Amino acid sequence: MTETAIAAVPAVDTLIPKPWFVYLIRAANGALYCGISDDPQKRFAKHQSGKGARFFHSSPAVALVFVEACASKGDALRQELAIKKLSKAAKEQLVMAAQ
Repeated sequence: MTETAIAAVPAVDTLIPKPWFVYLIRAANGALYCGISDDPQKRFAKHQSGKGARFFHSSPAVALVFVEACASKGDALRQELAIKKLSKAAKEQLVMAAQ
């Protein structure tokens, strides 16, 4: 009887890159917060609980208003920077287009 070598098969999660997202959250005072996450819903819940960004200490997070999928974490970081450079009016247009 011969032993058969079993080839190591990579886990499924190593074959498919983890999705990353850039998102906008509306604060109670109307301000928009931009960030990135691999799970925007979970991150929004963190912001609502007060354990996210200090941005929400003065005005709580009330709504996740924009989410955009990105190919990689690097792409999400670049898109976040681009959105942060936009005017408030341009950010509001992103939110309106997402609805």
